[in-house]
Amino acid sequence: MLDPSVRAKLEAVRAALSSPERLLIAFSGGVDSGLLLALASEVLGTARVLAVTVVSELFPQRDLEQVQRFLAQRKINHQVVQFPWQRYPALRQNRRDRCAVCKREMVVLLKAIAAAEGIETVAEGVTVSDLAEYRPGLAVARAAGIWHPLLDAGITKPEARLIARELGLPFWNKASSPCLATRIAYDEPITPESLKRIESAEELLRGHGFTQLRVRLHPGGLARIEVAPEELGAFCDLAVLREVAQQVKALGFSYITLDLEGYRSGSMDPGQ
Repeated sequence: MLDPSVRAKLEAVRAALSSPERLLIAFSGGVDSGLLLALASEVLGTARVLAVTVVSELFPQRDLEQVQRFLAQRKINHQVVQFPWQRYPALRQNRRDRCAVCKREMVVLLKAIAAAEGIETVAEGVTVSDLAEYRPGLAVARAAGIWHPLLDAGITKPEARLIARELGLPFWNKASSPCLATRIAYDEPITPESLKRIESAEELLRGHGFTQLRVRLHPGGLARIEVAPEELGAFCDLAVLREVAQQVKALGFSYITLDLEGYRSGSMDPGQ
C-alpha cells in the first residue's frame, strides 16, 4: 500500500493528466517515463496518447526491445524516430554543453511529430530527484514548454518506483539506463564505435550477474568499471576478475580498471 502522501501525489498527477485533449509522451523505457505513459493511457485512453521513442547509437538497444514489448501489450500508439546526433558538433566532440544541445534538438524533433499529429502537449517523465543531479537538458526542456507532470506533483524517483510497483508495472525496479554518452569523459570524442564498445561491455557484465553498473570511457582507451557497492565483492574472486578483464579488453579497450567507490550516478559530471 502507498503512503497517503505518495497516494495524494499520484492522484494529483491523474487529475493533471485529464486536462490535455491529446498527449505526446517521450518514452525511453525507463521507470519515470513508463509510469507517466501508463497513467496517461489510463486517464485519457490509449487513443489519445502517443508514445514516441527516440533511438540512435546513443541509447542501449536492449531498452528499445523492452519498450516495444511493453507498448504492444498495452496497445499504445507508438512511433520510433531516429535521432541524427552526428549532425551536431557539440555532441560528436562531447563538449560540456552536450546534454543541453542534445535536449534542444530532441525537443525540436518531438514538437515536429506532435505538430504533425495535431497534438499540442509534449510531456516527459522527470521527477524531483532529477533536480539534484547535473541535468542541463532539463532547463532547456522546461524553457521550450515540455510538460513534467511527475515533477509538478512533487514525485521523487523512489516514489515513482513505489507507484509503478503498486500499479503492477513490470519495470518498477528496472535499473536506470541513461544515454551512453554519459559514460564518456567530456572532450573525448563520441563515435559509433566507442558507444558500441561501451554497450557491449555493459552487456558482458550483466552476463556475469551484475545489475547496477556503468563502463566509463576515459582518454587512452581506459575503461573504468562501476558496479553497485554491494556487488564489488564478486571481484574478490580472482577468476571472475581475470575473466572480466580479458573479455572487456577484447572489446578494444586498452586498460581495464575497477572503481572502488562503486556505481554512482553522474560520476563523469562536474563536481563529482
